[in-house]
Amino acid sequence: MIVDQDALREQIEAAWAAGQVAVDTEMVWERTFFPALGVVQLGLDRDRCTLVDTVALEGQLGDLGQLLADGQTQKILHDATQDLSILKRATGASPSNVFDTRAASGFAGLASTISLRDLLVELFDIELDKTETRTDWLQRPLADKQIGYAEDDVRYLVEARDELRRRAEAAGYLAWLEEEMAGLDEPEIYQERDPREEFRRVKGYGKLRGRELSVLRELTVWREEAARTFDRSRGRIASDKLLLFLAQRQPTQSEELGEVRSFRRKEIDLYGEAILAAVDTGQTLPEDEWPTGPPRERHDRAFEDGVKEAMGYLRERSEAEGIDPALVATRAEVKQLLRDGCDGEVTDVNGNRLAGGWRRQLIGNDLLDRFASDNATS
Repeated sequence: MIVDQDALREQIEAAWAAGQVAVDTEMVWERTFFPALGVVQLGLDRDRCTLVDTVALEGQLGDLGQLLADGQTQKILHDATQDLSILKRATGASPSNVFDTRAASGFAGLASTISLRDLLVELFDIELDKTETRTDWLQRPLADKQIGYAEDDVRYLVEARDELRRRAEAAGYLAWLEEEMAGLDEPEIYQERDPREEFRRVKGYGKLRGRELSVLRELTVWREEAARTFDRSRGRIASDKLLLFLAQRQPTQSEELGEVRSFRRKEIDLYGEAILAAVDTGQTLPEDEWPTGPPRERHDRAFEDGVKEAMGYLRERSEAEGIDPALVATRAEVKQLLRDGCDGEVTDVNGNRLAGGWRRQLIGNDLLDRFASDNATS
């Protein structure tokens, strides 16, 4: 394991010389808001894999950040977004030149949600040992078996990248694959979520309107700040169900909080004042500053039937082309396209992925030609 900056620099220079490096992370992330990074795996090929001890090098990962940001060196990961978001937070660097073997599988006749274990079986008939999934990656020393398990997660990624590119090229989709990978360079992918938009992730928020939604937004902002401050998971601060209840009840005194059955006395003592302040802020905001909820869906049977038919067409067309339908679009994106798109022409439909790039070429315009004119709603 790499435990000092000189050894880390040597490994990074080897990656620069190779022009590519496989990357993975192991962490502990169960009851905290922030993941606790245990090791970073780096692999140049089957025989040159190593672990970076991020516990020993905490606060000294600047060189690793340089590697992540280097556009001349490709970083190869499986299911890249979460690992790179964590590494950005640890290093401060925005990733550049990324190849995600999971997403790339969707252009090679495989599922774009395939696990690394299943991918290696499919490509090379190699089966990884997954008996160390519950390892405490912060504990030292790590056993040889744990180190081997972690190294295996990067050992074959360079070869997997090469084979997936070969298959995509044979199918005529290499340019589309490269376009999809280029999208992973967008910095906003790895940015922390906006606390003032977190209310949209609360299950059931769409049932609220007006002042209730304003209060819910302020409560979720409070929960985000508390979760960060105390490094506790959101659910350990306050459940979605509790936030919805408070947004509807809108208590103004601590005694009212005491009447909430799921709220314990010590939580009221710890959070009560901040909760009441959040409720007050949400209540007193002028109406023109209230957030908007999701659009009310009309129960239009014809439109829903059209969406269902369009999804069937997307699935049939994608499978015929050898591309995983799950990579192409979600049902929500298809629904949005048919609702908001212009007849026969895809423009920028509220950032919908079907409105641009290879997805538009494959099926975006076609979906509108076939379905939008009859099914668009206002």
